[in-house]
Amino acid sequence: MRRSMTAAAVATVLAVSASACGDGKAQSATAKDPAAISGTVTWWDTSDTTNEAPAFRKLVKEFQAAYPKIKVNYVNVPFADAQNKFKTAAQSGSGAPDVIRAEVGWTTEFAALGYLAPLEGTRALEAPGDFLPTPAASGRYAGKTYAVPQVTDTLALIYNKSLLKRAGHDTPPATVDDLKKVALDVKKKTGAGGIGLNVDSYYLLPFIYGEGGDLLDASQKKITVDSPQAVAGVRRVTDLISSGAAPKPTVQDSFQNVQTAFKDGKVAMMYNGPWSMVDDYKGKAFKDRSNLGVAPVPAGSVRAGSPTGGHDYAVYAGSKNLAASYEFVRFMDSARSQVAVTRELGLLPTRQSAYAQVGDAVQVRLFKPAIDKEIPRQWIPEGGLLFDPLLQGYQKLVSGQATPETMLKGVGDRYHGILKGWS
Repeated sequence: MRRSMTAAAVATVLAVSASACGDGKAQSATAKDPAAISGTVTWWDTSDTTNEAPAFRKLVKEFQAAYPKIKVNYVNVPFADAQNKFKTAAQSGSGAPDVIRAEVGWTTEFAALGYLAPLEGTRALEAPGDFLPTPAASGRYAGKTYAVPQVTDTLALIYNKSLLKRAGHDTPPATVDDLKKVALDVKKKTGAGGIGLNVDSYYLLPFIYGEGGDLLDASQKKITVDSPQAVAGVRRVTDLISSGAAPKPTVQDSFQNVQTAFKDGKVAMMYNGPWSMVDDYKGKAFKDRSNLGVAPVPAGSVRAGSPTGGHDYAVYAGSKNLAASYEFVRFMDSARSQVAVTRELGLLPTRQSAYAQVGDAVQVRLFKPAIDKEIPRQWIPEGGLLFDPLLQGYQKLVSGQATPETMLKGVGDRYHGILKGWS
């Protein structure tokens, strides 16, 4: 639920915001000579420690070589803990990083609470017109820019070409009806599982979107997570499980269990993003990389669509090293740095100028059709709070403790506690 702020907390936020404005003006002159900027920047990186973090640490080293007067204190914070950990530190005024890698759904909440420094007029907001519109929108709140997009992503159907071929299918399924058929054919003819389901809110959205549903209608301030369309989407999931097209999902370590089964060739398909491919290629099923296929998520009865994902760089309003932080963000989010990340990790850049240089990258080529069909999230301050109730509902569903109707009604009830005054 939305945190109610005490008078002391409000005072802290106002003091932080005032400090940010004053320091920003004082340090803007220094930014005219970037080489003269000094200070220490603590950066919370929320990327995967095994597959992604080494590439970002490499960029940090390059930054420090270019800016020897700026020291970067790199901290890798588990993604699952980072949102609440940052809010707690920012509210107390102690322990918050200068820069955070925030999930796109967190930025508006952090900005609304007064925890982020606006970036207009700073070197962090370099060439804003170069950003893709949808990722860039995640960093704006109340007419100001509080974050710049680091990477963008969405979900696609990732599949094992050889398993589909052995099951009699040369092309991936284009609809959820086809998905069920292909998955059952795989199970019958190869013994492998059809589609692995990741029990996580983000991975449930394509099924809800496919039936014309959504979590909210922000323009009308209406909660729609328990609408008939959303219920129909969740029924698609239960049908995949009950029919045997999807092995019964696990609740704990769901992502890793699906990922491991897919890499080992024990399941033929999964919904996942470009971030997974570096790890996919390590699996025995994909020693021949050409065996890995990517297609847009299958369409439901209304449409095909997967959610907008990704991460932003944001600067803490209470930072005592604003000029150094702005310079760090500028470097890390430059087209050059985005190209390096795409080349090494396959993550999708957010700058149009970067795409001109990485159009041949396999992840860019394979995921571009999925990006074209993504459905923008609704950027409201409470947006980052909506996934935990949906996750808990999904876990109850696959554990047999709820039906699609009761699951989504419970989620809707919790949303009413978060979104005061919404219908």
